[in-house]
Amino acid sequence: MPTFTAPDGTLLSYRATGTGAPLVCLPGGPADSAYLGDLGGLSTHRRLIVLDLRGTGRSAVPEDPSSYRCDRLVADVEALRTHLGLPRIDLLGHSAGANLATQYAARHPDSVRRLALVTPGTRAVDIPITGRTRREVARLRAGEPWFPAAFAALEEITEGRGGDWEAVAPFFYGRWDAAAQRHHAAGRPDNEEAVAGFGAEGAFTPQATRAALGALEAPALLLAGEFDLNSPPEAVARFAELFPDAALTVQPGAGHYPWLDDADRFTAAVAAFLAQGRA
Repeated sequence: MPTFTAPDGTLLSYRATGTGAPLVCLPGGPADSAYLGDLGGLSTHRRLIVLDLRGTGRSAVPEDPSSYRCDRLVADVEALRTHLGLPRIDLLGHSAGANLATQYAARHPDSVRRLALVTPGTRAVDIPITGRTRREVARLRAGEPWFPAAFAALEEITEGRGGDWEAVAPFFYGRWDAAAQRHHAAGRPDNEEAVAGFGAEGAFTPQATRAALGALEAPALLLAGEFDLNSPPEAVARFAELFPDAALTVQPGAGHYPWLDDADRFTAAVAAFLAQGRA
């Protein structure tokens, strides 16, 4: 896998797959980017440049643990853009990776051509998601055989009584089938220090980020999953309102990983958005 050096000397890795114009992809977690796969076949439309965030996948563990902080990872994305020799990038962020993509766009607005945020985390812009909202989304799955146990665990979590996060995993997928279960088992973050450091104190400056996004000239696509407990459509819609030029898409029947639930619908929406304005 190709590598490049971050400003602090950390050796970072990325994988390139597919053909066409480059699309830089930032995973959530922070977790091994392998869980993104080829984003449901999006690699047939674009050359995916998928970054392993520091301390995950094949990227090195940094000497300074505080560099796991989301705002500090912006420098890694900028170093990747420079390494690729691209004056501007099309940028996709999934889940927590959308917080990083958002902060990158806020800090380097002239370096972003188009911005795609897939089932995005909202911490960077301080859009809270209440337990009530999560339970409302969860109740859409009431007919599923796993629902009673999963919903009971969710209620414990949202009410601050602990709860088993593994039990609520089915809510993150449009179908809790064997493929989803394998994806869930393989995609768990394995660097607890990176996860804890990502959102450490000072990682987000929502007021400044919101102001910068309000002046962003690059078009944005915000794609939500109808059933997504992590990033409910209501929260993603509020996120989209922060941009002067944003399109909101809610994928029916999808959870937190919409490329798994309906690859054709997902790739069609993202590819069409990215193709706009390109000669």
